Amino acid sequence: MHPFAQLLDIAERSRSNASELPQQVELVRYWRGVGFMLAGQQFAADMSEVAEILQPPRLTKVPGVRSWVLGVANVRGRLVPVMDLAGLLGLPSKANWRSRRVLVVEHGDHMIGLLVDAVLGMQQFADDRQVEMPDIAAEFDKFVTRAYERDGRHWPVFQLLDLVQAPEFLQIAV
Repeated sequence: MHPFAQLLDIAERSRSNASELPQQVELVRYWRGVGFMLAGQQFAADMSEVAEILQPPRLTKVPGVRSWVLGVANVRGRLVPVMDLAGLLGLPSKANWRSRRVLVVEHGDHMIGLLVDAVLGMQQFADDRQVEMPDIAAEFDKFVTRAYERDGRHWPVFQLLDLVQAPEFLQIAV
């Protein structure tokens, strides 16, 4: 038998003896974020917007700034301004200092720390679970444009990069 004919014969026998392909399963896409509490409400922020999560670091006060600017921290040799996110939005914090965490956002060459009431870990939502925005306090309107639903609860998505570029965020001097 000619070598090419042998290869064709082997290929044909392989196809006839091969098991069928596994059943195709529908691929589900997920959105992943970091869950956090702010002023008694739960939110999620895109994983790509949160560079790091810290316990509140030791802060050096900065004179002549708004009350929601808590100070500057040294985070592994980099100066990081830390802002009270609830204070910036004009909301009271509903958490004690021990449960609070700092979400570090990297924007270009800058790192900014945002103090939140608590971090709820990584949250994952199927893309098809995105829902209409539920009624939300006016303070959040600018930075929350969508939400996900899971177990009967809504998780508004807080756009941290929109926040750090907002004019009111950039005006820190008194």
